[in-house]
Amino acid sequence: MKRSSLLVLIVLVFVDLAVAQIPLKSNLRIMTYNIWNGFDWGKDSIRKENTIEWIKGQKPDVLALQELCNYTEEKLKEDALKWGHQYVQLLKTEGYPTALTSNRPISLKERIEDPFWHGLLHCESYGIDFFVVHLSPADSHIRLDEARVVTERIKKNKNDSYIILGDFNSLSPFDAYWIENSTDLKNKLLQNKNKEYSNLRMGEFDYSVISEFLACPAVDLCLGRIELHEAYTFPTPALIGKFNQTSQTIVQNRERIDYILASPALAKTCKKVEIFNQEETHMLSDHYPMMAEFNIIQK
Repeated sequence: MKRSSLLVLIVLVFVDLAVAQIPLKSNLRIMTYNIWNGFDWGKDSIRKENTIEWIKGQKPDVLALQELCNYTEEKLKEDALKWGHQYVQLLKTEGYPTALTSNRPISLKERIEDPFWHGLLHCESYGIDFFVVHLSPADSHIRLDEARVVTERIKKNKNDSYIILGDFNSLSPFDAYWIENSTDLKNKLLQNKNKEYSNLRMGEFDYSVISEFLACPAVDLCLGRIELHEAYTFPTPALIGKFNQTSQTIVQNRERIDYILASPALAKTCKKVEIFNQEETHMLSDHYPMMAEFNIIQK
C-alpha cells in the first residue's frame, strides 16, 4: 500500500473514532396515560386494541401507564412490544398498578406501595429518573402526604434529570384562573358521600399537591407551551352513561389532573407538549394522554 493511501486510511479511522465519541442530539418523546381499569380488567379487547394502535402511532420513546389492573409483567411486555418497547417495569400485580415502558433499558430504583394509595414506581431510562405516580383519588390530605414522600426522595436524589409523571388527581395553581369558575365541578366534589375523605380543602379547590412538586423544584411543562384552559385531561366522553355522567357534565367537570413535571435542567430542553384531548382519544379511556418532547444529548 502506498504511503499516501495508508495516511488517508489512518485519518479516516481517527475521524470515525472521533465521530463515535460525539454525543448525538435527538428528540425524546415521553408520554403518560391512564388506561382506565386495565381495559376493564382485560375484558374490553376492542378498547385495548384501539389504544395500543393509537400509542404505536404516536411513537413514544418512554411511556408511563396507570391503572394496569389485572396485568402481569409478561402481559405488559406483550403489549409494549406492539408499540415498539422491549423494556418494562411494573409496580405490582394487585390493585391499580403503574408501569414504565421504554425502547431503551430501564433500571429499577424503587417499588414502593406503602404509604401510598396506589404506590410509587421509580425507574431510570435515558439517564433520566422517572417517578411514576397515581396519587389518591379520594382525599387532598392523603395526596399531599404522598407528594411529600416523592419530593423528599427527589431532593435526596443525585441526578438533576428527573421527571414526575402520571395521574396526580390534583389541580395546579396555574389553572386557578379558569378552574375557580367551575361551580359545577366544585358542587360535584362537595357531594362526596364519604365524609371521611374530601377532594376539596376547607371546602375550596386544593392546589397544595402540585405546589409541593413545583417547590421541589419541578417545572410544569405545559406552561408557555399550551393554553391551560384547553389542557384538560379528565373526564372523557367514554364516561357518558356511567356514574350519572352526561355529555353536559363531561364538559362541566373538565379538569387537568395528569401531568409531566420535569427538573429545571431537563425542562429547558423541552420543545413541545401535547394534550391529546381530541375526538380520536375520546373513547379510549376516561383520561386523556399527554406527551412531552425533548431535545436531549444521547451518549
